[in-house]
Amino acid sequence: MSSTIDESGPLRKPELVSTDQPPLKKQRTVSDLNQVDQLKQLTTVVADTGDVNAIKKFSPQDATTNPSLIYKAAVMPEYASIVDDAVAYGKGDLSVTMDKLAVAFGTEISKIVPGYVSTEVDARLSFDTEGTINKARDLIKMYDEVGVSKDRILIKVAATWEGIQAAKQLE
Repeated sequence: MSSTIDESGPLRKPELVSTDQPPLKKQRTVSDLNQVDQLKQLTTVVADTGDVNAIKKFSPQDATTNPSLIYKAAVMPEYASIVDDAVAYGKGDLSVTMDKLAVAFGTEISKIVPGYVSTEVDARLSFDTEGTINKARDLIKMYDEVGVSKDRILIKVAATWEGIQAAKQLE
């Protein structure tokens, strides 16, 4: 082992420096981590937004969306092409357009998060078991059409009696 004495600077105390081994990296402490990284050490971080850029920034494990969050993202200029594609897909059917919009944002989000992406069934179907089942299956089919596996998707249904019955059948 060879070593040298580092005496750079008039007020520094000489210290022994090994030239055979790389310098040790400083270990990160909790105080070095930002709040999101600290949280990631304790729990699974789930983004609750439709803003794809915000999800990229925080790198959560999973993400969930809902119609109001999708709306907030859809009016942002950077997502205009996603909205335009959903409108073209829907061919004038507002329900299909809204489903496609949710799936399109979910698809973009699935490219960022390694875990699940949650997509919500239309709340107007909260008291309609069959409608909820059909809508959930339609959403999964739309995800499948763009290559997103159903294993990555969680479908959120209303916590009504009818929604719970639908969830039992969909499980």
